[in-house]
Amino acid sequence: MAGSSTTAPSPHAPRPGSAAYTATKHAITGLTRSLSLDGRPYNIACSQIDIGNAATDMTARMAAGVRQADGSLRAEPTFDAAHVASTIVHMAGLPLDTNVQFVTIMATAMPFIGRG
Repeated sequence: MAGSSTTAPSPHAPRPGSAAYTATKHAITGLTRSLSLDGRPYNIACSQIDIGNAATDMTARMAAGVRQADGSLRAEPTFDAAHVASTIVHMAGLPLDTNVQFVTIMATAMPFIGRG
């Protein structure tokens, strides 16, 4: 059996003003780790996908500018959400003796690296 959870990259590099959101993402990371450990005796694999700026209705506003750590507003790139689906299909197709524990999928130019 395999399970997965999704979150944004916020636990690794939070955005300004996102304490509550970031706390929930940390909770998912802890749950993923606990399920992975507790599920081992039952052949349960658990994975986490951190999704950054997939092009959806929720991220459409990013083209107009998103607040950055320095207080400025900057447009941020997005990527086709279909790539998230193909990542999930790949992970789900792995045999149970193989697991992708954590994966981050994001637009290459997303200002995540160096953000925190």
